[in-house]
Amino acid sequence: MPSKSPIFPGPRTARGMVLAILLSNADQAGAEPLRGRVTLAAIVRALKRKYHWPIETTSFPSNAPDGRATWATVYSLPPDVIAKALDGRGRDWLRSSLGTAD
Repeated sequence: MPSKSPIFPGPRTARGMVLAILLSNADQAGAEPLRGRVTLAAIVRALKRKYHWPIETTSFPSNAPDGRATWATVYSLPPDVIAKALDGRGRDWLRSSLGTAD
């Protein structure tokens, strides 16, 4: 079965803000833009399932601030997916989601 084309969520939604970070290759530094409303993992799951973005997940052992062992997870999009998305309407969508002109 062929994969579905990715869909852009609303640019000013939590899903849109997370996708903007993935498309711009910037680091997601935790709570922003989520502010405790929903987990980053839940947003990534929605972007994968509902919006069809092929987000890659990498987890590795880490330490919590209090010294306990835990896992850290990094989400990313393959470079070819980013390039294809930005070639279409993605650049305009990314500008609107980041609130930049040009």
